[in-house]
Amino acid sequence: MLRFLYVIIMNLFRAPYIIPKMRREAEHPERYTEEECYNLARHVIRLMKLSGKVHTKAYGTENLPKEGGYIMYPNHQGKYDALGIIHTHKLPCSVVMDKQKSNSILVKEFVDLIQGKRLEKDNVRQALTIINEVAKDVADGKRYILFPEGGYEFNNKNTVNAFKAGSFKSAIKAKAPIVPVALIDSYKIFNSFHFGKITTQVHYLEPIYYEEYHTMKSNEIALLVQNRIQKKIDAMIH
Repeated sequence: MLRFLYVIIMNLFRAPYIIPKMRREAEHPERYTEEECYNLARHVIRLMKLSGKVHTKAYGTENLPKEGGYIMYPNHQGKYDALGIIHTHKLPCSVVMDKQKSNSILVKEFVDLIQGKRLEKDNVRQALTIINEVAKDVADGKRYILFPEGGYEFNNKNTVNAFKAGSFKSAIKAKAPIVPVALIDSYKIFNSFHFGKITTQVHYLEPIYYEEYHTMKSNEIALLVQNRIQKKIDAMIH
């Protein structure tokens, strides 16, 4: 948390310029392309990483599908998770996140800039709408980040909790590739008491295509993805 506040304070002098710019690009899709908005989001992440002494290494980018839409399913460790993925993912992608956590300053601008979806966790009808919207977007070629754990614990030390089966309904509806993503030490950035320089890891694992999972139930898919991520994390930290 202290690092998060430190990064915010160190970038306050940029706020009068960068926040209005983010809002302007997000509010005028007729003037700014998806690529331009995404590049701005990545630029802001680079500034935050520089001031926060954060280095993020990406592995397995060659595993990302070359064409069409897909959904990335990472383990969830904290506020930096989506930023670490966006920083290492060159093509535009979006995110589905908890609506309650999406409306604070800068987070709101990020979500709007990359056309993210805000999920109301206790609203079943709204959740179904989001599932259908994401499925349609992915079928049309868009890429998303979706956290199947649904939340995270402070200072979780690379622990992976149970994946929720419902998180995979959008991929199933879109018949889209599922890309497991293993995040390592991401929690140290904004959700721990670590200080000094930190290196995080983003591992893009081999995608699971519809032909491989179409006969499986959603809870079986959730367990498959969870186990692959857990196996990668165990291999890297032990």
